[in-house]
Amino acid sequence: MGTTETFRAGSAWPRLRVDDWTETRETLHMWVQIVGKVRLAHAPLLNHWWQVAFYVTPRGLTTSAVPYGSGAVARAPAGVFDIEFDFVDHMLRLRTSDGGARSIALESMPVADFDARVLRSLDELGVPTTIQDHPNEVESTVPFSTDHQHHTYDPLAAQLFWRQLLQAERVLSAFRASFVGKVSPVHFFWGAMDLACTRFSGRRAPVHPGGAPNCGDWVMVEGYSHELSSCGFWPGGGDEGAFYSYAYPEPAGFADSPVTPPEAFYSRQNGQFLLPYEAVRTADDPDRTLSGFLQSTYAAAADGAGWDRAALETDPERWADR
Repeated sequence: MGTTETFRAGSAWPRLRVDDWTETRETLHMWVQIVGKVRLAHAPLLNHWWQVAFYVTPRGLTTSAVPYGSGAVARAPAGVFDIEFDFVDHMLRLRTSDGGARSIALESMPVADFDARVLRSLDELGVPTTIQDHPNEVESTVPFSTDHQHHTYDPLAAQLFWRQLLQAERVLSAFRASFVGKVSPVHFFWGAMDLACTRFSGRRAPVHPGGAPNCGDWVMVEGYSHELSSCGFWPGGGDEGAFYSYAYPEPAGFADSPVTPPEAFYSRQNGQFLLPYEAVRTADDPDRTLSGFLQSTYAAAADGAGWDRAALETDPERWADR
């Protein structure tokens, strides 16, 4: 694959064609699912599965601090651990609050080998973990422990994807700041491999019908228990990935709402508005272009469903002169 020509040094919004890193993306997707399931095994349930997500860091993606042990039954005193994908040095770093640490080189290897190394490292750190041994939200049902099909890791492609997430996270965080109602962090969900931020009206939603591949309907019921407007970025839906925005439940007329920029469109196949990443990357002002998409699609959802916007929104610059 030819990613070496896709990165222009110094570009804040890097170019990475979806078709150029298919094998690495599919392998990395399985790797992040494994680490995500480790977090799921230890972290207490939060509303909408927020406890399973990752966060963008200056070097990659992290689980953040995850609790482990109970003191009475654990092999080590109760504490916390974290796992970080470092896409600068291309290492997976596992750390515990008692000073323990392990590292695994991010390099081409079968998913089965990555799975074994992660679980062995956790065991050596006194954090023995059992995870569900198959992926979710994808068509594949091959267990991680026997997956030798996915084995490619192109470090440049992985780093470019992380740099896409860096820029998306920065603009999504600014968008999040103008909402004082219930709103999620800007976080990375390993099921669909997307970065997301979700605003809520405060009202309950109809029971979600489910339907995600290899994922129990009850998972979606929890995720979509309340009325929402969600936006984010994922490496699909366009030549270089796409930003998305959708509402649940979708209000009447939402799909026909006027949104910006002109390159944005409603995908009836996906049930959401899409904005190709390349339209943002090549814009004269990428931040303003993406912000316009986030705000206009949110307004379409909130106005269409009759949200109390005056109570839910605020000025993120309200303390700027203090």
